[in-house]
Amino acid sequence: MQLSTRNQWQGIVTAINHGNIVSEVTLEIAPNVSVISIVSKTAVENLGLKVGSKAYALIKSTEVTLAID
Repeated sequence: MQLSTRNQWQGIVTAINHGNIVSEVTLEIAPNVSVISIVSKTAVENLGLKVGSKAYALIKSTEVTLAID
């Protein structure tokens, strides 16, 4: 599969926290560097995601905002 999304990181699922409708999936993409995604519970099931699974974080955005104190 080829994608136009430029920001693609492979990682390992380190946590899945299920809510009533959505789940929070934590993907470690480097040592001590994680990305958290909110996806439907159905998506977690359909993708077969479990702690220890390999997955990709695909991030496509037109804006990234930075802030400091």
